[in-house]
Amino acid sequence: MVEGQKALLEKQEVFETACREAGLKLTHQRLEVFRELALSEDHPSVETLFGRLKKKLPTLSMDTVYRTLSTMEKHGLVSRVQTVESQARFEVDMEKHHHAICRQCGEITDFIWSSFDEASLPEEIQTWGDINKKNATIYGLCTKCADKATGE
Repeated sequence: MVEGQKALLEKQEVFETACREAGLKLTHQRLEVFRELALSEDHPSVETLFGRLKKKLPTLSMDTVYRTLSTMEKHGLVSRVQTVESQARFEVDMEKHHHAICRQCGEITDFIWSSFDEASLPEEIQTWGDINKKNATIYGLCTKCADKATGE
């Protein structure tokens, strides 16, 4: 078995178990949305996912993809990456990581930032309440776009 297929099967097993534990039916559409998202490295939007899935599931509606992702996000099965364009993008990688987003091409790159993760919160926010997630999203120009801009 190829390494990528093995990783997908492992993610799918975790997903199926999580669905059962959350009391969610494991529908064909839900499974296909998860699989497509698990195979994606580009943090696709709902519209992008719909376009990819429509080829496999011709009766699928955009509303079904929206509702499926919303349900999956609510149960912690996928994560939403907010962008400055207000177009949510999604991923199944639930491991602690952060995002760098190119303002020109929109590419999202995952990265690990251990010192950020380990840093204490500023004193003025420590008493704010129960904080359960801390993440960073940085914006800029990726190397590919910067090279194009300088003509390299």
